[in-house]
Amino acid sequence: MEWTYLWDTTSACVVLGGTLLATVLRSGVSDLGQTLAALASLAHPPFDMLKARSEIAGQVRAIRRDGIRLAEPAHPSDAEMAETADALAYRGSLAAAMEAHDRHASKRDRRRVAALATLMQMGELAPVFGLAGTLLALAQLPGGEVMARDLLGAVSIAVLSTLYGLLLAHLVIMPLARKIERRGEAEERAREELLQWLHDQLHRDGPRGKGSKLHSVGPEAAA
Repeated sequence: MEWTYLWDTTSACVVLGGTLLATVLRSGVSDLGQTLAALASLAHPPFDMLKARSEIAGQVRAIRRDGIRLAEPAHPSDAEMAETADALAYRGSLAAAMEAHDRHASKRDRRRVAALATLMQMGELAPVFGLAGTLLALAQLPGGEVMARDLLGAVSIAVLSTLYGLLLAHLVIMPLARKIERRGEAEERAREELLQWLHDQLHRDGPRGKGSKLHSVGPEAAA
């Protein structure tokens, strides 16, 4: 097979350019920005629940030992967990930590939904512009007597345009959409598991049977 025959710049520009332009016109700049952010996140390692738990474990132990008012906040590398640690340290409330989680989860969900909707539209539009490239190539045929060379060239461009549209949709766009969806679902499960672990740790009985260390707030509680 001669691979150079499978490349045509005009066909690629029609399919890719038309798909991107139509997607921007349909989805808007805001959703496109959310999509680019979701795609960029795929280049970073996924959320590591064990790492986040180890980073916050010291603060949890201090809360159980000294009370929530005396425990120093942890400094996790994950932004959401850092906000959770601050909520425990400065607001003295597990509910505040849960609120931070819900706020971040809602933001991630909005971004994921916008990205998936945009990519699904791109997946639908790519074959359409493959067909548009095909029709454009056939429209370039000269009138009257057609030379065999011109006919073969037009047919080649037409076929490649259709091929590019199908490949772009099913080998690039749709797999990216599914990867964003799978990673998002896995991250939410991991974060929920981490918050459940945090809840369980802070509501276990203390070593002297005084109940949850979350409610032992140091000197104020003893006064």
